[in-house]
Amino acid sequence: MIWIAPSKFAPPFLKHKMTEIKFHNRRAVQLENDLLRVSATLEGGHLAEIQHKASGVNPLWTPPWPSIEPSTHDFAKHPEYGQGSEAKLLSGILGHNICLDIFGGPSAEEAAAGITPHGEGPVIPYDVSAQSDTEVTLAANLRLAQLRLSRRVQVAANSPVILISETIENLSATDRPIGWTQHVTLGPPFLEPGRTQFRMPATRSKVGDASFNDNLGPYTPDAEFEWPLCPLKTGGTEDFQTYTKAPVSGGFTTHLMDPGREQAFFLAWSPTSQVLIGYVWRQNDFPWMARWEENHLRTERPWNGKGLTCGMEFGVSPFVESRRVMVERGSLFGVPAYRWVPAQKKIDVRYCAFVTSMSNIPERVKWDGAFGVEFA
Repeated sequence: MIWIAPSKFAPPFLKHKMTEIKFHNRRAVQLENDLLRVSATLEGGHLAEIQHKASGVNPLWTPPWPSIEPSTHDFAKHPEYGQGSEAKLLSGILGHNICLDIFGGPSAEEAAAGITPHGEGPVIPYDVSAQSDTEVTLAANLRLAQLRLSRRVQVAANSPVILISETIENLSATDRPIGWTQHVTLGPPFLEPGRTQFRMPATRSKVGDASFNDNLGPYTPDAEFEWPLCPLKTGGTEDFQTYTKAPVSGGFTTHLMDPGREQAFFLAWSPTSQVLIGYVWRQNDFPWMARWEENHLRTERPWNGKGLTCGMEFGVSPFVESRRVMVERGSLFGVPAYRWVPAQKKIDVRYCAFVTSMSNIPERVKWDGAFGVEFA
């Protein structure tokens, strides 16, 4: 067992900082302590960076194309991001973004009304509504979805843990079925083919259908399996506990996190830098883990065959799909595929992220609900 918690006797020179900065040409706020640095964009509210200070490694994905504020995106002026409905999102995507209030693409009617893939959550401006030396709160109204989102991010001295609290408020007079996913995406140099390792308490799993990536990936569409061995079209399986060593691959799988555990988690570890990143949350809050792999498969703009990612996307929905399909699906493996937000009510969740160094990957982690984690 390895227990990491903030010291009660932190030296006085270990100060916390919260400043507004430019991160890859984006307006952002930055929070840090002696062990880590967190950067969050003011448009989209993305957690763009969780840097492990000792190594200088940020495990989160920074795309290989320039990042711009989503509000400035224009199809005519920015053809480099493609002409698809996801272009606005891709123009500003960084690290960990929130998918709200859908996880996937909008219907044709929603798109005509202004809804983009993964909803308004990852593309609208956020206000810094509260801040101090140890925390920042980003809040925004999702005008079209009639929701309000508030995300509070906190750090503590001598702790590798980032505490994240989210509140969703339904501003409408009707109950709402929503998608709500934490789209955490890992990238290089942390992510390395054939080397980066993963652990999570997943159980029943399923490959997305053949429409994902136009069925170009190596995984058997619609196949059901038990984590971590995913069926391949060519026969055999791929062990998802190590990132693929294939030169080109891609795909989408969904995984039910163990319903017998109060806490769900994922761990990712780089044997090169020996940096470990992970998240822990209540399984009842986010029962699904969607794993998205993009390994130089997509050749259209802005990907151009240069993408290398592993999305570890935990949320209330198993698949990327429209709201209508989500509701019609209803459930998978007997577990709901979306969440209701009652009329004019709020839902609160708390989860944590952490980054530290280890000589090998732990098999599991337990979170104390504050700034301490225990590995085994």
